Amino acid sequence: MSPSRNALSGPLPDVAADAGYAAPPERVGFFTDTSVCIGCKACEVACKEWNLVPEDGLQLTGMSYDNSVALGADTWRHVAFIEQSSPVDGDLRWLMSSDVCKHCTHAACLDVCPTGSLIRTEFGTVVVQEDICNGCGYCVPACPYGVIDQRPGDGRVFKCTLCYDRLGAGMEPACAKACPTESIQFGPLEELRERAAERVQVLHEGGVEQARLYGHDPDDGVGGDGAFFLLLDEPEVYGLPPDPVVTTRDLPDMWRRAAGAALALALGATVSFLGRRP
Repeated sequence: MSPSRNALSGPLPDVAADAGYAAPPERVGFFTDTSVCIGCKACEVACKEWNLVPEDGLQLTGMSYDNSVALGADTWRHVAFIEQSSPVDGDLRWLMSSDVCKHCTHAACLDVCPTGSLIRTEFGTVVVQEDICNGCGYCVPACPYGVIDQRPGDGRVFKCTLCYDRLGAGMEPACAKACPTESIQFGPLEELRERAAERVQVLHEGGVEQARLYGHDPDDGVGGDGAFFLLLDEPEVYGLPPDPVVTTRDLPDMWRRAAGAALALALGATVSFLGRRP
C-alpha cells in the first residue's frame, strides 16, 4: 500500500448543499477500524433492535462462524468472519469487519430511483423512504457494493439509514453506540478521515504494513464513501470491490450518443424522403 492512498486527498463535496439544502449541517458518517473489531455482533443486534429490522434466519453456512452471511434487506449491519493464515508468521488469524451501506458521494441508487424514494438527507447520507418505494428494484443492480436488497414478500428495498431518526435528535447511530471496542466510529467525515490517517500511521509504525484505508478517497469511482474502512488485507478478502465505480457514470454520454443516433436517423429519413419527390 503506497502512502499516497492512505493520505487525505482533498475536501469532500458538499453533497447536502448539492441536494438543495440551504444550510446543511456538517456531513457525517462512519469510520470502521477493523483492526479492533472482535466480532461480537453488538452492532448487528443494536441495528435490528433500534430499526425494528426483522430476524433473518441466523443459520450457519458451514463456511464460517458468521450467521448472517451478507448485507441485505434484513441485515443492515453485517460482521464478516474471515479465517486465514497470517502473511507474517503463518499463524491462524481472524479478520473481522462490520460492513454497512457506504452512503456514497455519487450514489447510483439515487440516480435510478423513479419514485424519489431514495433521497440525500441534510446530513449527506442516503435513505430509503419506505412508504414511497414501489419495489421496482432498479437500485439493486445499480449499487456497486451490492448493499441494497428487496425484502421477500414485500418487494420494497431496505438498507442502513445511518439511524436518520437518531441523527435528527442529536444522537449517534445505534451500531456505533453499542460497539464496545470503538471499531465503529461516528462523526463528521472530515474529522474521521484525519483520525483514520493517524491510525494507519500508528499501525504502520507498529509493523502492520498491510493496514490500509478503503472508501476514504473523494477521487475514487464513487466520489468517496460516507462509510469507510481501515482494512488489514486487500478489499477482495472482505468481499469488497477493489475499485468501485458509480454504475451510472456513463449514462449522460449514452443519452447523448442515443440522441445523436436518433437525430442522424431522422435526418437520413428526411433526406431519403425528399430525394424521392418528383
